[in-house]
Amino acid sequence: MRIRVIFVIALLCPALLLNAQQKKNDQNEIYIDAKGVIRLQQNGKEASFFGVNYTLPFAYGYRSHKKRTIDIEKAIDMDVYHMAHLGINAFRVHVWDTEISDTLGNLKENEHLRLFDYLVSKLEERNIRIIITPIAYWGNGYPDQDEKTGSFSEKYGKGDAVVNEAAFKAQERYLQQFFKHINPYTRKAYGQDRFVIATEINNEPHHSGPKALTTSYVNRMVAAIKSTGWNKPVFYNISESPLYADAVAKSNVNGFSFQWYPTGLVAGHELSGNLLPNVDKYVIPFDTIPEFKHKARMIYEFDAADVLKSYMYPAMARSFKTAGFQWATQFAYDPAGTADVNTEYQTHYLNLVFTPAKAISLLIAANVFQEVPLYKSYGSFPADTTFGPFTVSYKRNLSEMNAPTAFYYSNHTFSKPVNVGALQHIAGVGSSPVVDYQGNGSYFIDKLTDGSWRLEVFPDIISVQDPFGKNSLTSPVTNISLKVNQMKITLPDLGADFKVTSLTAANPDDKSAVAGAFSVGPGTYILLKKGQKNIFTAKTRIGNIGLHESGSGVLPPFTVQNIDSIAANTAVREANVTLPASGRLIYHPAKDKDRVVVYSPDWKSDPYEYITDALGMVWLKLAHKPVKESLLGGFEVYVKDQINGISIGKDTDQYKNIVINAVASVEMPVKIILINADAVAFSTMVTIGTEKKEISIPLSGFQKDVPILLPRPYPGFQALQFISQQPGSFDLKNVEKMQVLLSGDAKTECSLEIGNIRLDNK
Repeated sequence: MRIRVIFVIALLCPALLLNAQQKKNDQNEIYIDAKGVIRLQQNGKEASFFGVNYTLPFAYGYRSHKKRTIDIEKAIDMDVYHMAHLGINAFRVHVWDTEISDTLGNLKENEHLRLFDYLVSKLEERNIRIIITPIAYWGNGYPDQDEKTGSFSEKYGKGDAVVNEAAFKAQERYLQQFFKHINPYTRKAYGQDRFVIATEINNEPHHSGPKALTTSYVNRMVAAIKSTGWNKPVFYNISESPLYADAVAKSNVNGFSFQWYPTGLVAGHELSGNLLPNVDKYVIPFDTIPEFKHKARMIYEFDAADVLKSYMYPAMARSFKTAGFQWATQFAYDPAGTADVNTEYQTHYLNLVFTPAKAISLLIAANVFQEVPLYKSYGSFPADTTFGPFTVSYKRNLSEMNAPTAFYYSNHTFSKPVNVGALQHIAGVGSSPVVDYQGNGSYFIDKLTDGSWRLEVFPDIISVQDPFGKNSLTSPVTNISLKVNQMKITLPDLGADFKVTSLTAANPDDKSAVAGAFSVGPGTYILLKKGQKNIFTAKTRIGNIGLHESGSGVLPPFTVQNIDSIAANTAVREANVTLPASGRLIYHPAKDKDRVVVYSPDWKSDPYEYITDALGMVWLKLAHKPVKESLLGGFEVYVKDQINGISIGKDTDQYKNIVINAVASVEMPVKIILINADAVAFSTMVTIGTEKKEISIPLSGFQKDVPILLPRPYPGFQALQFISQQPGSFDLKNVEKMQVLLSGDAKTECSLEIGNIRLDNK
């Protein structure tokens, strides 16, 4: 009778039985409960894993380091050390199976696999947990041409791999050999390694054909993995092919993976303006699928792409927890060996040395992910800019964590620590009430005992050019400086005349602070209250960091320059166009290409181009083909600099109209939206005819409206509009962005050409 009851439970509640099996698994640290919550085996508490993707053992990362003759193992050591500094506890990567397999799916035990195993071992030394995605389908070229690798992914490609029987068999063979492979550094298969907590079968599958075939494919891959003895959670992507979400949900995976690029990808230039509305909420449209419920959720990739500012990551981390995610890994952490040129994925840029403010922002986001409760909402922007001990501010370009024991900030802050006497950890860029620092690199100050602290200082950075453009290994976008700067530390237990001793200099010398101030260059130091002895050794650790370690050194061929000898990159523009004395140019198609974001509801078929007319005037031409959406397309341009540049002594109130040069293939309504720094939008409609002409639009006619979120968030089921709850009246001097949106008949093929746009007082 007892056996019969167990059998019935297994049939009716397979998730319960599976979770019971996972709880007994001493080779893993997590299990998934009956409600789909990831919990720790040790105490049953909700688990939270936050970190990065990192790709150095494979593809371009590997080739670029070889070209620069950088020791890859040493590079991995440094990068993983940086990750440990940033407080992350999660790592994910889509393995380039194309580099470690043949056409039949046989595993190649080669240098790429060895370096991956080396990376895994180094991550484990820093207590970082791992989810492996063993199949990527990608070629290994980007941003170069793909190499001929003779792999099953090269043979079948992303589309054929999920519908072709021969491809199925190759993947089954590969997965079986991959999960039986023994890591020579840990001496364990991935399934027996407690730091490897789960797997995601493949990276961004593009499903087609019968839905039943999709379910069958997923189940076959799960079976292949489990045939190796794997008894950990298995995830599968549900967001890349949303039309097949129900087919994926019917499979026997334990959870689903999602991604988020709320500012789009590959803008080709740095994005400006307030982008917090883009990360206000993560939308999940699959809750109506019965099989979707009670499954775990992970974010395998996310980033605020083409954004160099430091306020986005904590807001994203908060939105993830509100949506029920317990794993989130940014894509991708830039290896220090190439971060000066940002060539691996130019739309992403994150490295502790070369993007210090963004890195500290990620540190704060990691703490957000650990502390914010699952499914808790903090309202909508701007109400959600302060939550718990965390603050994000677009206007101050600031992420901040102000907790009793930790004080972190990504930019200058005037916030006083909530309990300076209880502080254990300080990390920041710029100055605060406890640290006055003249450099622009990051620093970390960690308490050892009362009266003794460890200080690590990273180099200053020098911005050379926009890091999100077309980059090359020979053209740095960011340089570093080893300049010595003044630092003043005000901590009660250190006093004002504490001793400063270098732990990394070749010939260290002791010096004493004067009124808390001292000179300091990149490196690691110990700070001791006057009269206090140094009782610490090389074995002393602060979390996952060793006392004498340093990640502030450089690997050749980094460019190190005197920061005083280089002026910051200004991106200065002058519009070469004749205007009436009463006018102020705010958009010039030729000059403002790196300020513009173009939107199309069907990006595969709706092109745009810049054209020059017979008079030499440049126009932005937007083409449209029929789609179901009522919104046809348009563009957004950042205009704050032009408006702020209005001559001193004059006021924006003098401008009465906005004048647009435009022509359409068919007469159509166009909406002009002006958005301020608080993301409050005001709009008016104008009819564009089939003759080129200037159209003057009264600013007095702009009324509060709802803008679209540009760049368009990805995946495409994320919200396209942001509805602000803030009151407000139109004020030109607060405007930051302008949107020009086609609003005509979605079933009509048409085009719109936009020329200069200016403000005018007539």
